[in-house]
This record gives sequence, structure tokens and C-alpha cells, in this order.
Amino acid sequence: MTDREIVSTRVMPFPRDAVFDAWTDPKKLVQWWGPNGFTNTIHEYDLKPGGTWRFDMHGPNGADYPNVIVFEEIVKPERLVFTHLEPIHKFQVTATFEEQGPRTKVTFRMRFETAAECARVKNMCVEANEQNFDRLEAVLKKAG
Repeated sequence: MTDREIVSTRVMPFPRDAVFDAWTDPKKLVQWWGPNGFTNTIHEYDLKPGGTWRFDMHGPNGADYPNVIVFEEIVKPERLVFTHLEPIHKFQVTATFEEQGPRTKVTFRMRFETAAECARVKNMCVEANEQNFDRLEAVLKKAG
């Protein structure tokens, strides 16, 4: 990890294909993406290199947060690479999915353009990523 990165990892008690599917199926993704109290409206989801994922996150405070993501690399079921564009934050995500028997180790690496931007959002993002993992596990358990 560098001063421009936030890395969150969790071993989930679900098979890799199921975890990867929850990250790439917009019907599942909309159920868990974002920290506690947030919901999403997906406007566009084109899962291919160069494809766009455009959505609004709706905060518990009633505010809407528009997001635009461009997919760079999809290696099923091993890795997703995408760039989250501004206006909120600009960063690149590399999510990896590593089989560990019947479990899956998920590593979520956020790489920011500057150390200052990373430092500014780090405390919020570390906690939000853990909440994302909790919400993902709940969706997988329910589907299971």
C-alpha cells in the first residue's frame, strides 16, 4: 500500500463465482453498493472494457450523489478494474477475487491521483468499504 491507496480485504464464506456475480450483475449490485443507509439508482451499466456504469447514490440525508464509472478490465471471475470519475472523487479500483477453498478473498484497492486526496477521504472510505463488505455478504447469504 502506498500513500495514494486504500486497500480493504475480506474473506467471504461464499464461492468465487457467486461473489464475482454479485459485483457484476446490476440487479445484485444495486442491493449492496455503498455504505449503510445508501440506496442506488442505476441509469446505465455496460460491463465491458470502455463501458460505463452511471448511477446515483441516495444518501440517508436525502441528498443524491451522481457517480460515473468506466470499466477498464474484466477478467471473470478473478478481477475487475474500473475508474471512478469525478465530480465526487476520482480514483481507480482494482477488485480481485481469490479462491480459498469454498471461500473467496476479496481485495478492494482504491488508488487516488494524489496522496492529499487519499488522505482526505481515507477515514471515511475505510469504514464505508467495511460496510460495503457487510452489505455484500448479506445479499450473498440471502441469495444462498
